[in-house]
Amino acid sequence: MNTGSDQSGEVAAASDGTQADEAKPDSEQGLGSRAPGFIKRSRALHLSWQVGVFVVGLAIVGAGIVMLPLPGPGWVVIFAGMAVWATEFVWAQLVLRWTKRKVTEAAQKALDPKVRRRNITLTVIGLVIVAVLVGVYLWKFGMVMPWKIKDQ
Repeated sequence: MNTGSDQSGEVAAASDGTQADEAKPDSEQGLGSRAPGFIKRSRALHLSWQVGVFVVGLAIVGAGIVMLPLPGPGWVVIFAGMAVWATEFVWAQLVLRWTKRKVTEAAQKALDPKVRRRNITLTVIGLVIVAVLVGVYLWKFGMVMPWKIKDQ
């Protein structure tokens, strides 16, 4: 997955024209591990650090997957787990970049006046249909709950 362009084989490039993996300031660090320097110096320590990050990220993503059908912010927790993975793994950084780009595109599309007008119209139509159904129910049965209706 290449987040820099839609063409295969091209190198991801930042908006300022630099390559994605060049050294940048801490606020705009490129792809790769964000482990502290003393951990990166020892191969065994860095590998154990990556295993720990993977396990923590896996636990968070697993909790998010459990929250999808159960009460809780499932998708938010899944993306939080992906963010934990992105501190160490390039593939997770690329997935998060792609996701951020798609969310930004969707937000821009949703702010389009035509789309907003359509969404508002569909919402109003839906609310009118629900209000009519509630009104028909109340007219026919009154305030009696469905489990208490007997041959009416």
